[in-house]
Amino acid sequence: MSTAAAVLPNIQIERSPSHTVTIYLKEAKYEFLKNLRLRVYTVSVISFPLMFYVLFGLLLNSKEMIGGTHVPTYMIATYGTFGVMGASLFGTASGLASDRGLGWLQVKRASPMPPFAYFTAKVLVSLGFSAIVVLLLVLLGVSFGGVRFQLSELSKLVATLVVGSIPFSAMGLALGYFAGPNSAPAAINLIYLPMSFCSGLWVPYMFLPKFVQQIALALPPYHLSQLALGTVGAGFHHSIATHWEVLFAFTMICLGVARIGFQRDQGKLYG
Repeated sequence: MSTAAAVLPNIQIERSPSHTVTIYLKEAKYEFLKNLRLRVYTVSVISFPLMFYVLFGLLLNSKEMIGGTHVPTYMIATYGTFGVMGASLFGTASGLASDRGLGWLQVKRASPMPPFAYFTAKVLVSLGFSAIVVLLLVLLGVSFGGVRFQLSELSKLVATLVVGSIPFSAMGLALGYFAGPNSAPAAINLIYLPMSFCSGLWVPYMFLPKFVQQIALALPPYHLSQLALGTVGAGFHHSIATHWEVLFAFTMICLGVARIGFQRDQGKLYG
């Protein structure tokens, strides 16, 4: 296996662009089906944001206002950010760590599949589950919370949160290369949950202690939540460009860390 894996990357395989696209789409399709069948993943990723939104956005605070915005509307943006973080981190980090532990990446390397199809599939699937979470939150808000969106506002909110999940997919790739298959879920939660609280996803940013507000400014979920809140008439403690710049920089850093992990693994396996 190792010998074949080391030799095959040097063989040039000619593919048409359409054939390459088909391979990427098939890999994404089967990655999506795999995650969909993993009840631990689907239940935790989809149900937790919905459960918190129903409890805190619809049952306890449905008549309240936060900065001139109704709580059910406000919390679609914040719990939407929470939801896309979970879908991205668990979809990439847990899966990658597990596949590394099982030796599945060696099998992929020995196959004639394009090397980046595996990673692209994980990111695409994370985007898909992120979109599902956001749309379900919107459905709950519209059906039971009196939330009203114009089509342009809804499209902008969904697009912002789905595109904004990419930095967390990059973070998941970095974590997946440095966490073991058994420790990955715990490592994710140790980062994911405190980061969510400190970013103002559970308690609105303006109600956080002052020192936590200062911490939030350095956290990517805060910047994504502010962008999402801006689409519903709240947020924007800084300019839109500043929020996107922070998310872009965070993505590049995480991809750099993931590349280091990738090269480290290749060095261990193939010298």
